[in-house]
Amino acid sequence: MLAWDDLYIGGEWVTPARSARIAVENPATEETIGSVPDGAPADMERAVAAARAAFDRGPWPRLDPAERADMIEALAAALTARADRLAGTIVMETGLPVTVVRLAHTHAAIATLTHNARLVRATPFQEERPGARFPFRLRRLATGVVAAIVPWNIPLLGACAKLGPALAAGCTVVLKPSPETPLSACLLAESAHEAGLPPGVLNVVPAGRESGAALVADPRVDKVAFTGSTAAGKRIAATCARRMARYSLELGGNAASIVLDDAPAGRVAAGAVGMGLINNNGEACVVQGRVLVPRSREEELVEAIRAAAAAVRPGDPADHRTLLGPMITRAHRDRVLGYAAAGVEEGAVLVHGGGRPAGLDRGWYVEPTVFAGVSNGMRIAREEIFGPVLTVIPYDGEEDAVAIANDTEYGLSGSVWSADPERAALVGARIRAGSVYVNGAFRLDADAPFGGFKESGVGREGGPEALAEYLEPQAMFLPAEAR
Repeated sequence: MLAWDDLYIGGEWVTPARSARIAVENPATEETIGSVPDGAPADMERAVAAARAAFDRGPWPRLDPAERADMIEALAAALTARADRLAGTIVMETGLPVTVVRLAHTHAAIATLTHNARLVRATPFQEERPGARFPFRLRRLATGVVAAIVPWNIPLLGACAKLGPALAAGCTVVLKPSPETPLSACLLAESAHEAGLPPGVLNVVPAGRESGAALVADPRVDKVAFTGSTAAGKRIAATCARRMARYSLELGGNAASIVLDDAPAGRVAAGAVGMGLINNNGEACVVQGRVLVPRSREEELVEAIRAAAAAVRPGDPADHRTLLGPMITRAHRDRVLGYAAAGVEEGAVLVHGGGRPAGLDRGWYVEPTVFAGVSNGMRIAREEIFGPVLTVIPYDGEEDAVAIANDTEYGLSGSVWSADPERAALVGARIRAGSVYVNGAFRLDADAPFGGFKESGVGREGGPEALAEYLEPQAMFLPAEAR
C-alpha cells in the first residue's frame, strides 16, 4: 500500500494541519491501495505563503532562463527514473489501461516538460522594438504564483501541462491534485525534491473542494490554471474576476465526428470506437461521442460501429491486452449507466451495451455502449457523458452536418472522415473547436496549442501559446540618451 503522512510545502515534507486522510481506491478491484493527508485550508495557506516567498524573494524567477530549463530537465529525468512506478500507480488510481497510461500519461507528461525546457531556451524574454513612434524594450515577466488544479482523468499529464510552462516562465506553483488520484502527485513531489527545485517553487497539497476553493480565493495567487468540469470552471472564473486574477481553464467537451458520404466504413468504425469509446475509458473531454453519418449510409455505418464496439472487452487495466477499464468510482459508473437509461427513455435505439459487463462483478465497469436513432436534442447528445458511450446521429448534407456539429455549448475538438483528406479539411475548418482531426483520432503534441472555444475553456496548453499564458508583457520606454 502506498502512503504518505506529510505534505510537500516549501521544499520539505511537513506535518499537515489536521489528521484527516484521503483513502484511494482501485476502481478495478474496489480495494484501498493507499492514502495521503487531506489538506486543510490552513495547509493551502502555508503552501501559498511558501510559493509567494519563493517568487518574491527566491532565486527562481531571477534565474537565467537556461538555468530554469536545466532544472526542468532534471525534473523530467527524475520522473523518467520513476516511469514504471508512476505508470503502475496511475493504473491503480484511475483504472485506465496500462498501454494508454504509459503512452499518454507518463511518456507524454515527461515530453511536455522537456519540450518546455527547449522552448524556454529559445524564447526572447527581452527584446528591443522600434515602436510606431517611440522605441521601447519589451520584457516578458513571470505572472507570479500559480494555483494548478488538475483532474483525476489525467493526473500526471494535467499537472505537467501546467508545470512545464509555469516553471519555464519563472512562476512558482501550488499543485492541488484530485482526491481520487493523489498518489501520483506525491511521486511528482518526490521527483521535484530529487531534481533540486528551490524551496517553494513547487508545493503539492492533496485536498478536497473546500481547500481548493480557499486556494483559488487566496489574494496572493496571481493565476489559476484549472482542468475540470465547465461548472467548476465558471465558479473559478467568477472568483478570479472579483480580484482580477489571471486564469486559464481547460473544461468540458461534446465533440462530433463528421463522417462524409465517401468515408470507408471500416476506418470510420475503428476511429469512432477508438476516439469515442476506449480513449481514456471514455473519460476525456476530447472524446468524440457524437458520430454524424449521412442518412443514406446510416444503417451500414451503425452496424460497422456496433461490430467494432462489440469486439471491445472491458477488463483488468493492468493487462496489456485491455482496451477498456473501469470508471473511476461507483458514483461515476452509476452516472454513466444513468445516461444509458436516459437514452432509452428518450427513444434512442440501444444497439450495443448499456449495462455492466458480464463476468465483471467487481470493479466499476460499463459496457461499451452505442446508440442509433439519436437526435441532437437528446440528453445523450447534448451533455458530456464522460464514459464509453457513442451516439450515432444522421444528417442530410454537409451544411446540416456542420450545423449539428456546432450545435453545442462546447468547442474542444472534432474530426472529419473522408476518402479525400482535403475535402475533409475544408469541412473541418468550419467546426468551431480548438482541435480538429482529419481521418484520425486524438493526437498529442507538446508543441500544439490545446484548448477550446465557447464553454470548453479559456486559454491554451501546449506550445509557445501555453508559455505566453504564464508571462506578462511589460513595455519599458527609455530616454533617448540611454539607448
